[in-house]
Amino acid sequence: MKIAMIGQKEVPSRMGGVEVAVGALAVRMAARGYEVTLYNRHRCSFRKRKKTGKCRKYKGVLIREVWVPDITGISAAAGSLFATLLALRGKYDCIHYHAEGPAAMCFLPRLFGIRTVVTIHGLDWKRSKWGGFASWYLKQGEKAAAAWADEIIVLSRSAQKYFQDTYHRKTVLIPNGIQRPERKGTEEIGTRWGLEKDRYILFLGRIVPEKGIENLIKAFRQVDTDKKLVIAGGSSDTDIFFEKLKEEAMGDPRILFTGFVQGEALEELYSNSYLYCLPSNLEGMPISLLEAMSYGNCCLCSDIPECAEVMEDLGFLFQRGDRESLQASLQMLCERPDLVEESRRKVKDSIFEKYDWDRITEQTLALYQRSIDKKRKKSRRDKGRRKIESSDGK
Repeated sequence: MKIAMIGQKEVPSRMGGVEVAVGALAVRMAARGYEVTLYNRHRCSFRKRKKTGKCRKYKGVLIREVWVPDITGISAAAGSLFATLLALRGKYDCIHYHAEGPAAMCFLPRLFGIRTVVTIHGLDWKRSKWGGFASWYLKQGEKAAAAWADEIIVLSRSAQKYFQDTYHRKTVLIPNGIQRPERKGTEEIGTRWGLEKDRYILFLGRIVPEKGIENLIKAFRQVDTDKKLVIAGGSSDTDIFFEKLKEEAMGDPRILFTGFVQGEALEELYSNSYLYCLPSNLEGMPISLLEAMSYGNCCLCSDIPECAEVMEDLGFLFQRGDRESLQASLQMLCERPDLVEESRRKVKDSIFEKYDWDRITEQTLALYQRSIDKKRKKSRRDKGRRKIESSDGK
């Protein structure tokens, strides 16, 4: 089976949940003997653009770089178009689009008889960082997926219900996954930021408005604790918003911005936090929450369905967007380390039973195969029908 994936910015990387998920799936599929090609977006100016289609190998996965213009709101659309045009020449059995924007092009391989799968990582058109045109385009991608994709994968029951109610379209629920990590000490984070085990509350994710970070900062400033609040993550076309957050935190020495982190520093942040907090107003399926739980963290999240579905009874929820509710929850957990420790014990092993990347890879491959088998059966039926019609004509 030859598989192409389109929609990620860059793999390998931790630029977002899409990139983490695509990398995890592609590497495991390649290890099972499948031929997998990823079409990464290379964002740069016209003068500095690289040759479209430049290739390299990563853990058995073929990666092709596709040049896209360095213009916010346009690069993703251009990348999915250029990648699709290249992929049409690749004789793939299946092209897998990730996210709503790239899915706008899924009609093209369908017209050429190539099976198409779309994973909806979240209702991206709702994200506040996008302007009017970008939001409209993302919604068109969602509609294109509903109309043209052979199979649609969603990450949560709420997304499944949304597609059924909105488009009367059946979808397949295959969540994101995690792998069992190795817990780390505080060598790097201690040296770089002076952090100690259980002495900080952690937020880790993209610095975008829908993550609820501004609300978290305002709530934390009212919490009576000597623990720090560590906000780890980089801007995602949201530099102005990032600067606004820094201004909001100014004057409180307990609040620390690390910027984008990965590697050893990332692992140490997860391993040593007292509490992980995700105050999002909008999510697809938060990989950062899954990762925090995989390290055995006590987690505090907003009560949106996508977080509540992952958390179940393993952590704590507060009312979405309610600063007082968030403040009260933070204060309670800072004062009750026994509750934090109890949550840690519950979450430590149970999370791996449901969200395992190897099992999720098998489910995704099985979906590809079912879709391809449907096409072959239909082709045989059509061939048989034409043969009968030809005999009748004689």
